Amino acid sequence: MLNIQGIIKQAQQMQHKMKETQEKLGLEEKEGSSGGNMVKVVLNGKSEMKSINIDKSLLNEEDVSVLEDLIVAAYNDAHQKIDAMMEEGMKEATNGVGLGGLKLPF
Repeated sequence: MLNIQGIIKQAQQMQHKMKETQEKLGLEEKEGSSGGNMVKVVLNGKSEMKSINIDKSLLNEEDVSVLEDLIVAAYNDAHQKIDAMMEEGMKEATNGVGLGGLKLPF
């Protein structure tokens, strides 16, 4: 016979550990770059942009569209790193139990 109380307790412990992990990872930062590091952005674990660094050689009115594309690419690069960090953190928090593609709330 299954120990329902034990299963519920384990689920609650896992939920608590996942919440702690999300909060901890939300404070982490990852840098993304593009254009040979000419554009760099830093995101926190909640995918909020914390900073941007643009090489001065890109500050040319004629190349605005190139700069815009590089900013988007750098952001996406950092965002992919955040996603990978979160996925790894959740694997550790759940002791490898798969969440079936469940996305985190941020």
